[in-house]
Amino acid sequence: MQKNENVPEGLVTERGENGYPLLVVAGPTASGKTALALRLAEELGGEIVSCDSVAVYRLMEIGSAKPTPEERARVTHHCIDLYWPDEACTAGDYARHAREALAGIRERGRIPIVAGGTGLYLRALLDGLAPAPQRDEALRARLRERVERRGSAWLHRVLQRLDPRAAALIHANDTPKLIRSIEVTMGARKPQTEQWQAGRDPLRGYRVVQMGLAPVTSKEMRERLYARINDRAAEMFERGLVAETEMLRERFGDECRALGALGYVQAMAVLCGEMTLDVAVAAAQQGHRNYAKRQGTWFRRDVSMRWLAGFGDEAAAQEEALMLARELVAGGSLA
Repeated sequence: MQKNENVPEGLVTERGENGYPLLVVAGPTASGKTALALRLAEELGGEIVSCDSVAVYRLMEIGSAKPTPEERARVTHHCIDLYWPDEACTAGDYARHAREALAGIRERGRIPIVAGGTGLYLRALLDGLAPAPQRDEALRARLRERVERRGSAWLHRVLQRLDPRAAALIHANDTPKLIRSIEVTMGARKPQTEQWQAGRDPLRGYRVVQMGLAPVTSKEMRERLYARINDRAAEMFERGLVAETEMLRERFGDECRALGALGYVQAMAVLCGEMTLDVAVAAAQQGHRNYAKRQGTWFRRDVSMRWLAGFGDEAAAQEEALMLARELVAGGSLA
């Protein structure tokens, strides 16, 4: 058996045929994913790979709920601040960066912990994505022109007709993702969600345990999650989300793709005089609650998810997660 000084005593095993241990912490927004990932990383000698479609953008600190600089100093993080806010980052782009990060963590003999709530990014990382049609700039231009006249809700209705499953997973205000989904569907003449089922390049060489947080299995759990979401959204505005959005708008323009993210949309409405601050906060809270519902629907479809009974910053959930993680590492394949 080969020792690994980066992992606590009793967790190092010889290389096995089932692959290298890989932990996944998933769940809806405000469910405590960061807290749990930090605990696992510090207990097991790990590094964290963020799985969040907003955290990939630089300068977007408050509205993305990224780990704080102090948290990033405690544990090495990957896949944060990869792109400027006016650059495109597809699920395939994310998967490429994340797989490179996993390879580096593995080479260092550390435990990789993927943590985040962007289900499509996680699917791209673990299962791979089918080859997608190339960008159709003419179609994109037509769709953007229609959005200017009819609004993003019209675009969402178009996607509902073309691919109802994809429409259920994309927010009605997320114009870039709506356009890409319509583009992929029309380019291949097949719904995007059907294309996901073919031609994938799954992640190989890893033994994966996926842990899900805050399963909304009762009214009490749902109310607790929504209260946490409301508090977090309000705190973002208190910490200066409007000022951060104004800085991004001045630097990258009104059409900056990343400003279509939840929270930033409402902050932009404040800057444009379309909403008062109180109305914007309430709208952001509602938007995040709706997003949490979609996240829950996405993750519940994954039969391999091991659900933890609680939030990631609670002792009971952390101890349950540590038990699962230690079982994985003990039977896994640390080099």
